[in-house]
Amino acid sequence: MTDIITVTIRLFASHRDMVGQSELSWTLPVGNTVAQLWAALVAAYPALQPSTASLMYAVNHELCHPTTVLADHDEVAFLPPVSGGNAGDEPPFFCVTTDPLDQAALVRLVQTPHDGAIVTFAGVVRDHAEERPTIGLTYEAYTTMAESMMAQLAAEAHARWSVGKIAMYHRTGRLTIGETAVLVVVAAVHRQAAFAAAAYLMDRIKEVVPIWKQEHWADGQATWQH
Repeated sequence: MTDIITVTIRLFASHRDMVGQSELSWTLPVGNTVAQLWAALVAAYPALQPSTASLMYAVNHELCHPTTVLADHDEVAFLPPVSGGNAGDEPPFFCVTTDPLDQAALVRLVQTPHDGAIVTFAGVVRDHAEERPTIGLTYEAYTTMAESMMAQLAAEAHARWSVGKIAMYHRTGRLTIGETAVLVVVAAVHRQAAFAAAAYLMDRIKEVVPIWKQEHWADGQATWQH
């Protein structure tokens, strides 16, 4: 049994520029963690050190804790801060809001001259659920955590696909039939990556982001959906 494993390191954005490569093959002792791998990488490329405080980690396309123990042939992504913070008067890329959602504004937010595709998913309030007529929805969120989770999901998408800027907005409060409840907007050079990332992000929002939905039925009753 060997006491050495080999992993693939994926690097993006500023990290890729600092190292000069987007992918590295790295050997390390059995039992080493993601944090130990990062420390070894920083020792080899000291310019990476300032990123440590805001770094996110992913192993085999899933976000993980720095204490995660690595296995042979793992793919490890060290993710710099995503394009989600707002600078100056620029709107945020990840937002939970009571305001109506503006699809065109989010397209402008993510689009760059480099992009050949922008995919938008809009979730709209419909007039039925579970074969029962409805008159609207109420959404409630743990706002700060929800926005943080959206940023983490964007990092997951960047680890999986070659995409550009990403925006995710979700409404809270009472919504009526036809109103837009959620927008996911993904820019990319090519459409395949943008479509795949947008579908993945919407699925993950429903799975892990702390936003709850209450159906308002036409008979006057209301039910929280879990």
